Amino acid sequence: MTDPAIPTGAVTHTVAGEHVVLLPDRAIWIPERRMVIVADLHWGKAAAFRAAFVPVPTGTTARDLARLTRVLHETAATSLVVLGDLLHARAGRHVDTLAEIGAWRDAHRALDITLVRGNHDTHAGDPPASLGITCVDAPYAIGPLIGVHEPQEHPDGYVLAGHLHPYVSVRGRGRQHVRLAAFVFGPRVGVLPAFSSFTGTGMYERSEQDTLFVIADRDVIAL
Repeated sequence: MTDPAIPTGAVTHTVAGEHVVLLPDRAIWIPERRMVIVADLHWGKAAAFRAAFVPVPTGTTARDLARLTRVLHETAATSLVVLGDLLHARAGRHVDTLAEIGAWRDAHRALDITLVRGNHDTHAGDPPASLGITCVDAPYAIGPLIGVHEPQEHPDGYVLAGHLHPYVSVRGRGRQHVRLAAFVFGPRVGVLPAFSSFTGTGMYERSEQDTLFVIADRDVIAL
């Protein structure tokens, strides 16, 4: 079976000898492994906010699930690795949210899913067993790559992580500026943007040694 074509707007990059594709939907695709890697899905975050009586829009989890379906369709991936924070909080495990996620999982039952637990997973708990998601603690080996949630160098390979929700602030004329989610690749650690559309940009501080790719609408652009 030949690999699908690289989606429009995506770019290729080489990390520790692995040829990866950076997708505008905030995911990494490794064609040779038929694998997609994402971080910080935060399923149920809006439901957790509403449980705390914070008025936020509905439908965020559904839209993120639709984006994930698009990624899986474009790549024909057979495995999905989540680098932490699959569920946002225990309060987000609302029956409607879990039913929505369950319906999505039923439509992708052949997909192998592995969750590398993150800090939010500690509080939210592992996803229901009915979802068929393998949950592991970091580090998680992916060939020469090491999957973790919180970025920190590892002696056994090049680290891919989440947690920081990296972004770049781009400034234009008239004091206009926009924050763009970014993939960050340092000498020993790479950080993925948060996949969740309901998660703000975060704690990343740029280093001169970093190679950055920002996501502008449906294009990934090297800086």
